Amino acid sequence: MKRIVFTMILALVAITACSNTDWRTASREPAGIAPDPMIEKSAVIEVYAADAFSWRGWFAVHTWVATKQDNDDLYTVYEVVGWRLNRGLPALYSYQTATPDRYWYGAKPEKLLSIKGDKAAKLIPQIEQSVARYPWSNQYTVFPGPNSNTFPAWLAIQLPELELELPFSAIGSGYASEDLSTQVPYK
Repeated sequence: MKRIVFTMILALVAITACSNTDWRTASREPAGIAPDPMIEKSAVIEVYAADAFSWRGWFAVHTWVATKQDNDDLYTVYEVVGWRLNRGLPALYSYQTATPDRYWYGAKPEKLLSIKGDKAAKLIPQIEQSVARYPWSNQYTVFPGPNSNTFPAWLAIQLPELELELPFSAIGSGYASEDLSTQVPYK
């Protein structure tokens, strides 16, 4: 009996700990970990990961890529979001912002990669060309992929110079290596 009560208490604590089930009110504030584009004038590439929304965050992260060329005042953020497909839009999209490090619906992002200066300036056009060739821009499947983690993993395959390593919890990142026939490295 004690074991059942203990299990029920654990389940209640787990549910309560992940009680932010309303994406509309979850934080999307900047985390303050990205270089301020008004101060950092050199080119920048950053990759972020944050716990996936709601209970999925116990197991998986959502990842995205941000770039900023020399003297730009805004970053271009590239990410894959499945719910865009329900609106007839591509899952892969980009937007411009001064704050590429926003919380992912309540979850603080972690910086996985940061490249600045000449190396970033050289790689950003290659990232842009790779984005245009991303083979799953109109597809999204939570598991096994393609999903938000497949996209940065695919970029890492296309551009080994990024030296990007995704965490184990980037579920769907392995999907990028499953169909090598669609992966044409940048030359």
